[in-house]
Amino acid sequence: MQIDDVIEMINEQWTDIYYLLHYVHEDHITHQAVRLLQYIEKNKEATIGDLAKHLAVSHNTASEHIKRLIKKGLVVKRRSSVDERKVFVVLTEEGRRVLYRHTRLDKDKLKKIFKQLDPLDIELIQKAFSILSEGARKCLR
Repeated sequence: MQIDDVIEMINEQWTDIYYLLHYVHEDHITHQAVRLLQYIEKNKEATIGDLAKHLAVSHNTASEHIKRLIKKGLVVKRRSSVDERKVFVVLTEEGRRVLYRHTRLDKDKLKKIFKQLDPLDIELIQKAFSILSEGARKCLR
Protein backbone atom coordinates (compact mmCIF):
# COMPACT_ATOMS: atom_id res chain seq x y z
CA MET A 1 0.00 0.00 0.00
CA GLN A 2 1.31 3.45 -0.93
CA ILE A 3 1.89 6.08 1.79
CA ASP A 4 -0.75 8.37 0.22
CA ASP A 5 -3.29 5.54 0.48
CA VAL A 6 -2.38 4.97 4.14
CA ILE A 7 -2.74 8.70 4.84
CA GLU A 8 -6.13 8.80 3.12
CA MET A 9 -7.29 5.78 5.11
CA ILE A 10 -6.10 7.25 8.44
CA ASN A 11 -7.82 10.56 7.67
CA GLU A 12 -11.07 8.80 6.80
CA GLN A 13 -10.91 6.64 9.92
CA TRP A 14 -10.05 9.64 12.12
CA THR A 15 -13.05 11.61 10.85
CA ASP A 16 -15.28 8.57 11.54
CA ILE A 17 -13.86 8.25 15.06
CA TYR A 18 -14.33 11.93 15.89
CA TYR A 19 -17.76 12.18 14.24
CA LEU A 20 -19.10 9.15 16.10
CA LEU A 21 -17.37 9.60 19.47
CA HIS A 22 -17.25 13.35 20.14
CA TYR A 23 -19.21 14.95 22.94
CA VAL A 24 -22.44 16.67 22.05
CA HIS A 25 -21.55 20.36 21.81
CA GLU A 26 -23.67 22.38 24.20
CA ASP A 27 -21.63 25.57 23.90
CA HIS A 28 -21.95 27.74 20.83
CA ILE A 29 -18.44 28.83 19.94
CA THR A 30 -16.73 29.19 16.60
CA HIS A 31 -14.06 26.94 15.17
CA GLN A 32 -11.58 29.83 15.47
CA ALA A 33 -12.46 30.18 19.15
CA VAL A 34 -11.73 26.49 19.68
CA ARG A 35 -8.39 26.87 17.88
CA LEU A 36 -7.49 29.81 20.13
CA LEU A 37 -8.41 27.87 23.28
CA GLN A 38 -6.34 24.91 22.04
CA TYR A 39 -3.33 27.13 21.40
CA ILE A 40 -3.57 28.58 24.89
CA GLU A 41 -3.89 25.12 26.46
CA LYS A 42 -0.99 23.59 24.53
CA ASN A 43 1.40 26.53 24.90
CA LYS A 44 0.59 27.52 28.51
CA GLU A 45 1.49 31.18 27.86
CA ALA A 46 -0.04 33.06 24.95
CA THR A 47 -0.04 36.74 24.09
CA ILE A 48 -2.46 38.39 21.69
CA GLY A 49 0.44 38.53 19.21
CA ASP A 50 1.02 34.78 19.54
CA LEU A 51 -2.67 34.12 18.93
CA ALA A 52 -2.78 36.48 15.94
CA LYS A 53 0.18 34.68 14.40
CA HIS A 54 -1.40 31.28 15.08
CA LEU A 55 -4.62 32.24 13.29
CA ALA A 56 -2.80 34.27 10.62
CA VAL A 57 -4.91 37.34 11.41
CA SER A 58 -4.13 40.89 12.50
CA HIS A 59 -3.43 41.78 16.12
CA ASN A 60 -6.72 43.70 16.24
CA THR A 61 -8.71 40.73 14.92
CA ALA A 62 -7.16 38.40 17.49
CA SER A 63 -7.87 40.96 20.18
CA GLU A 64 -11.55 41.06 19.18
CA HIS A 65 -11.74 37.26 19.34
CA ILE A 66 -10.21 37.32 22.83
CA LYS A 67 -12.65 40.02 23.98
CA ARG A 68 -15.53 37.70 23.01
CA LEU A 69 -13.94 34.78 24.85
CA ILE A 70 -13.45 36.96 27.94
CA LYS A 71 -17.15 37.95 27.80
CA LYS A 72 -18.09 34.25 27.72
CA GLY A 73 -15.84 33.61 30.73
CA LEU A 74 -13.55 31.23 28.83
CA VAL A 75 -10.29 33.20 29.19
CA VAL A 76 -8.81 36.01 31.26
CA LYS A 77 -5.85 38.30 30.74
CA ARG A 78 -2.99 38.22 33.27
CA ARG A 79 0.13 40.34 33.48
CA SER A 80 3.42 38.46 33.52
CA SER A 81 4.98 38.26 36.98
CA VAL A 82 8.42 38.51 35.35
CA ASP A 83 7.73 41.39 32.94
CA GLU A 84 4.61 43.41 33.74
CA ARG A 85 4.57 44.83 30.22
CA LYS A 86 3.60 41.39 28.91
CA VAL A 87 -0.02 40.28 29.10
CA PHE A 88 -0.92 36.62 28.74
CA VAL A 89 -4.27 35.11 27.84
CA VAL A 90 -5.10 32.22 30.18
CA LEU A 91 -7.90 29.65 30.20
CA THR A 92 -10.47 29.78 32.98
CA GLU A 93 -11.91 26.58 34.45
CA GLU A 94 -14.98 27.13 32.26
CA GLY A 95 -12.67 27.58 29.25
CA ARG A 96 -10.99 24.26 30.05
CA ARG A 97 -14.38 22.56 30.34
CA VAL A 98 -15.62 23.96 27.01
CA LEU A 99 -12.35 23.12 25.26
CA TYR A 100 -12.43 19.58 26.62
CA ARG A 101 -15.92 18.98 25.26
CA HIS A 102 -15.00 20.46 21.86
CA THR A 103 -11.74 18.58 21.32
CA ARG A 104 -11.84 15.29 23.22
CA LEU A 105 -13.64 12.02 22.67
CA ASP A 106 -16.54 11.09 24.92
CA LYS A 107 -15.22 8.92 27.76
CA ASP A 108 -18.46 6.96 28.12
CA LYS A 109 -18.55 6.10 24.41
CA LEU A 110 -14.91 5.00 24.52
CA LYS A 111 -15.50 2.86 27.61
CA LYS A 112 -18.39 1.15 25.84
CA ILE A 113 -16.12 0.30 22.90
CA PHE A 114 -13.16 -0.74 25.07
CA LYS A 115 -15.35 -3.14 27.10
CA GLN A 116 -15.89 -5.07 23.86
CA LEU A 117 -12.19 -5.23 22.92
CA ASP A 118 -9.42 -7.57 23.91
CA PRO A 119 -6.90 -5.94 26.31
CA LEU A 120 -4.14 -6.46 23.71
CA ASP A 121 -6.16 -4.52 21.14
CA ILE A 122 -6.65 -1.67 23.64
CA GLU A 123 -2.91 -1.64 24.28
CA LEU A 124 -2.26 -1.61 20.51
CA ILE A 125 -4.63 1.35 20.01
CA GLN A 126 -2.97 3.28 22.85
CA LYS A 127 0.49 2.53 21.44
CA ALA A 128 -0.50 3.63 17.93
CA PHE A 129 -1.92 6.92 19.22
CA SER A 130 1.18 7.45 21.36
CA ILE A 131 3.50 6.93 18.37
CA LEU A 132 1.44 9.26 16.17
CA SER A 133 1.27 11.93 18.90
CA GLU A 134 5.02 11.79 19.54
CA GLY A 135 5.75 11.96 15.80
CA ALA A 136 3.52 15.03 15.49
CA ARG A 137 5.30 16.78 18.37
CA LYS A 138 8.74 16.12 16.87
CA CYS A 139 7.75 16.98 13.31
CA LEU A 140 5.63 20.05 13.88
CA ARG A 141 7.48 21.97 16.60
